[in-house]
Amino acid sequence: RQEAPESVRGAGVGRRSVCHAMSAAEALAPAKQAIKQQAFYMKKALDQRHLRTALHHAATMIGELRTSALGPKAYYEVYIDVTTELRHLEEFFEAEHERGRPMVELYELVQHAGNVLPRLYLLLAVGRVFLQSKEAAAKVVLEDLVEHCKGVQQPLRGLFLRNYLLQCTRERLPDTGSDYEGEGGTVSDAIKIVLANFGEMAKLWVRMQHQGPAANKEQREKERAELKVVVGGNLHRLASLEGVTLQVYTAEVVQPLLELIVSCKDGLAQEYLLECVCQVFPVAYHTATLPTLLRFLSWLSAAADESAILSHLISRLCALEPADGETEARDVFTPVADHVERRCASLRLLPSLALALALARLALEAYEAHTEYLERALSLASTRLESLGVVTEKRAVAVVQDLLSLPLKRKGGDVLYVLELTEWPRLVSRLPPPRERPAG
Repeated sequence: RQEAPESVRGAGVGRRSVCHAMSAAEALAPAKQAIKQQAFYMKKALDQRHLRTALHHAATMIGELRTSALGPKAYYEVYIDVTTELRHLEEFFEAEHERGRPMVELYELVQHAGNVLPRLYLLLAVGRVFLQSKEAAAKVVLEDLVEHCKGVQQPLRGLFLRNYLLQCTRERLPDTGSDYEGEGGTVSDAIKIVLANFGEMAKLWVRMQHQGPAANKEQREKERAELKVVVGGNLHRLASLEGVTLQVYTAEVVQPLLELIVSCKDGLAQEYLLECVCQVFPVAYHTATLPTLLRFLSWLSAAADESAILSHLISRLCALEPADGETEARDVFTPVADHVERRCASLRLLPSLALALALARLALEAYEAHTEYLERALSLASTRLESLGVVTEKRAVAVVQDLLSLPLKRKGGDVLYVLELTEWPRLVSRLPPPRERPAG
């Protein structure tokens, strides 16, 4: 069979993309209209205290989230419309609780909805008030909700369902100092619940790449990138728990969290989630658990850009400050530099030079008195360039120039300072003569 010319194949993909966009746009308007209509009938029934009728209209409204015709952005619009309207139902449940109605009765009632997705959204809406009522231990209700959500395995629907779970339970976890601590559980229970939800969301997110034909892989990757913030919301919630102290993070969070990230075996997911971990937790937490973090970096998927993750981590470590009563920050430069040197042999030239530049920044910003750290960063770049002789590649020249100018800028243009560095002139020798340098 003769293969179609590339221009024809490309045009076919373009037509499919346009058709997909048109069908998504055409599906969005009626979905929003149906939500508006069913929400009207739901609120009317709630005003008359006809709960079963209200639940029927609520389930029909939530049913709009069962669509497969929408991309992430359009689906998010439908999700926001639905969950905004569900707030009226939550307020009704709160009023019923104040009237003395047992929440466990409503918790069981909503489970009679016909379709799984509407049933689970209704269960989460009741669960929010059930937790607030404290009729049952918070950890028991939370574990039940997390387990129920496994009933939706379609990636897009499952991700937004679990996002709603996170939204409903955000202020109702048995965190240290919260109203739900004690009989409701401990911060350890809260950590396990958030990690369980995070693990399931990561699986759903990764599974998106395997949905649909291979021709649409690029579109799916773009859609996955749009949803990364939804998955990362769990990490923000975990980092905001009052009970996650340095001691708790070291003992109960870092190991299971990194295991979940590495086990997803997906480069895009690992890269984003590890950068998110570096960002949301305090720098002191990373310095205390640095050996563990570096060990897990060695187990990443080959598709993950480890150099980008390391650069992000080193950038965060630049904010390191001395502990109380100490004159300088704890040495994290040495273990990070050791790890970078081991990995550089398998990295391309530009990522290697970028890591040398990141290490130089760390040396100057956190360990200014230790010139040997700066020398080591410069040496890393010089050694990497040794076999190449003079650098001619435009982007590599630009990174080397940044690396050479960094100590000058830090020291206010003090040329004597850089001339005293053994590795600085060695690195300068790797640059081509000014007239031969690439323009840019």
